[in-house]
Amino acid sequence: MVGVSPSTLRLWEGQGLVESLRSPSGQRQYDQPLIDRLKTIAWLRGEKGLNAAAIRDHLSRRGETAAEEPREAAARTDGAAMQIGQKVRRLRRNASQTLEMVAQSIGVSPSLLSTFERTSQGLSLSALHDLAKHLGTTVAALSGQKKGRGAALVREGRWTALPATSSGVTVQVLAEGQTQMECHRFQLAPGASSEGAYRHQGEEFIHVLSGSLEIVLDGDRFFELRPGDSFYFESQRPHAWRNGSDSETVLIWVNTPPTF
Repeated sequence: MVGVSPSTLRLWEGQGLVESLRSPSGQRQYDQPLIDRLKTIAWLRGEKGLNAAAIRDHLSRRGETAAEEPREAAARTDGAAMQIGQKVRRLRRNASQTLEMVAQSIGVSPSLLSTFERTSQGLSLSALHDLAKHLGTTVAALSGQKKGRGAALVREGRWTALPATSSGVTVQVLAEGQTQMECHRFQLAPGASSEGAYRHQGEEFIHVLSGSLEIVLDGDRFFELRPGDSFYFESQRPHAWRNGSDSETVLIWVNTPPTF
């Protein structure tokens, strides 16, 4: 309902952003006001790029007004989310390919692909890359990333977020326009991952701002990146990644040419 993973809910609770209700057996429970608060937090985190301290300050200052924001955000986010699913369906149909044909090509079930076309949810980032490649496009293009020309200034905290398709993975655009580099800011909840390896044309650069990131190249080369670490590799090499820590990981990820 909120669009985040269970581990992210636990993280937000640990950060003091929300306090869930508890059943007699200790199970977390959420009523509608709590769900509305969670949607506000998700919007402030994904759309505004605010950290936990800034979100707490925002909620305390805005009070009841904050509950109105997720409704506006939900309309925008749901529209963007539906757009990527509709794009996939349109591209698939234009190519005269059935759900079964495309699903078999990218290694998922037809029912999962059908659900994704309707809701834009359920595919891992690796599967989404395979899907985009199969359809002759990129994840960024499917997500509606703007391709205007000229210089692009993106102010801090005003990053456009790509529609979330993978649980716990938020991808924000740092440089908009028709560029030779795709510059993104990744926010990974604890346990968030690519859910498999993928590959594509180009080169990649990663710089970790906070948290840690586990990278696997070629299926058997393991690297652990910590704050301040940078990593470069060729995108053709199969790569998978995961936030194996108990805290959020934030990193800068650059692809060139734009094949993300």
